Amino acid sequence: MSVLVTGGAGYIGSHMVWELLDAGEEVVVLDRLSTGFDWAVAPEAKLVVGDIADQDLVESTIRDNGVDAIIHFAGSVVVPDSVADPLTYYENNTSKTRSLLESTVRAGVPHFIFSSTAAVYGTPQKVPVTEDMPTQPESPYGASKLMTEWMLRDTAAAHDFAYTALRYFNVCGADPRLRTGQSTRGATHLIKVACETATGKRDFMEVFGGDYPTPDGTCIRDYIHVTDLVRAHRLALARLRNGGGSLLANCGYGRGYSVREVIDTVKKVTGFDFDVRERERRPGDAVTVVADAAIARRELGWTPELDDLDLIVTHAIAWERHLKQLNSSQA
Repeated sequence: MSVLVTGGAGYIGSHMVWELLDAGEEVVVLDRLSTGFDWAVAPEAKLVVGDIADQDLVESTIRDNGVDAIIHFAGSVVVPDSVADPLTYYENNTSKTRSLLESTVRAGVPHFIFSSTAAVYGTPQKVPVTEDMPTQPESPYGASKLMTEWMLRDTAAAHDFAYTALRYFNVCGADPRLRTGQSTRGATHLIKVACETATGKRDFMEVFGGDYPTPDGTCIRDYIHVTDLVRAHRLALARLRNGGGSLLANCGYGRGYSVREVIDTVKKVTGFDFDVRERERRPGDAVTVVADAAIARRELGWTPELDDLDLIVTHAIAWERHLKQLNSSQA
């Protein structure tokens, strides 16, 4: 049997592929390479280039490779872009996932793990955020992911099918062995942007909003190392294969750092004082979002191992330097 990873050439998906291979799984990647890279896919995995909405391709890939589980990362992920272009987000994240789910059911795949987001909560009423709190997304991105959670719930109720939806908080860092990392062109992730600025790829970086009701005026987020995150997915897969029922769980560390605190950490780790410019708030940004991940710890047996902002930044910086070397060698 094998695992199909959609979006497996992207940031989190490529880490997932390595995590599965390290655990002895056979892995097939389906990615249209719109934002991902074929070189980011581990050579031991099989890469199929295509769209998750191509049902003939999805079903033949499942059938030809004996797929018994799907881990779904494919989609669009930039909150401000979703506000400016909501229909693209509803197409990529909701409509195409509906097609993928139909193919999953028709092909008889019993296990499905979904890459959801803390953006479904919007600005939560309290922190840390628990899974039973109201979902009130403030962006089409968050709404598109919440719609998929609803589709999963209803599909599982109607078919022989179990899922796990993991609501990510702010994913960051890179594979400690530098096999993959965040490589997206024009990335908007805070730690990625700060590390690019610290290594000279950007002349300056921007902070969007300095007047939020937080101690230093900038938004607060729960930053989770990508390696800890994909380990939670692998544990979720094991739970489903062992007969576990459908599950919804947060993935975060339960502590928050402000934008300024993150930038100060990057400056400290790199020893470089780069240019930071303040701009107006962006639409769709929540004020403070921090996870309560008790369900993931209890149900998955998940224990984070890389919960240290300095370490996360160290790995992210190492990846930026590695990318610079790769680009230089390819020039």
